[in-house]
Amino acid sequence: MDTQTSRQTYRFGILGAGNLAGGVIRGLLQSEFCSVQDIIASQPVDELRRFLQEETGITVTAGNLEAAQRADIIFIGVKPGIVRSVLQETAAFLKNKLVVSFAAGVRLATMESVAEARFMRAMTNTPASIRRGATAIARGTRTTERDMALAREFFTAVGIVVEVPEEQIDAVTALSGSGPAFVYTVIEALAEGGEKTGLSPEVALALATQTLLGAAELVQNSGHSPEELRRMVVTPGGTTAAGLAVMERERTPGGLSAAVEAAAARGREMAKENE
Repeated sequence: MDTQTSRQTYRFGILGAGNLAGGVIRGLLQSEFCSVQDIIASQPVDELRRFLQEETGITVTAGNLEAAQRADIIFIGVKPGIVRSVLQETAAFLKNKLVVSFAAGVRLATMESVAEARFMRAMTNTPASIRRGATAIARGTRTTERDMALAREFFTAVGIVVEVPEEQIDAVTALSGSGPAFVYTVIEALAEGGEKTGLSPEVALALATQTLLGAAELVQNSGHSPEELRRMVVTPGGTTAAGLAVMERERTPGGLSAAVEAAAARGREMAKENE
């Protein structure tokens, strides 16, 4: 690193630029919320570090200390099991800074006991990379109103943002954090059904994907509830009714709801493990 770069102060520091944090970085740059000169991130894996730096143009370091020291606002993107150790390692450089954690199952009280930062939690998801993220933020005991305004501005640049009390973060983690994986499973299943009824894999996947996109936008923009929109599609004795009857018999809706409940329960277990 040259002398000029080593003296630079960055606006945002990301400790652990993996899939989730990396997606947020891409969304921020895509939205032009900040420039590549504003971000420094850490990524210990050589191949991933080179790829992120080449793709985005941001500064990426192997260790956490430089990112924590050089940035004004810090985001924690490491795995939940090592959050405490990373905070202990960087605590001297986090004092009085806003620190936003993406980690599931690591409570604000746990983080506040390790470092004298203004901690917040944010649960977002990978569609943030294309500015379609769904983010919930929770304030800590040291969070200021200015911190909340900054967080709202930051996450609005990559999607929608809501504020929730911390006790609801596990539910958010399960619904919007894990939710994309559940949706991808639904897309795969719809496409598989299309293939079984004679469509090519490419056509089936394209139609399944666009069907979910269109249906989701109708829920978002029509002013109708999912139940009302479903009734608009169903004709008694018709094809949709036949398909929905099988979904009920196979307990597909119940399975998706149970998946969210199971993910939330695991989040609560992780919080106990990381106390």
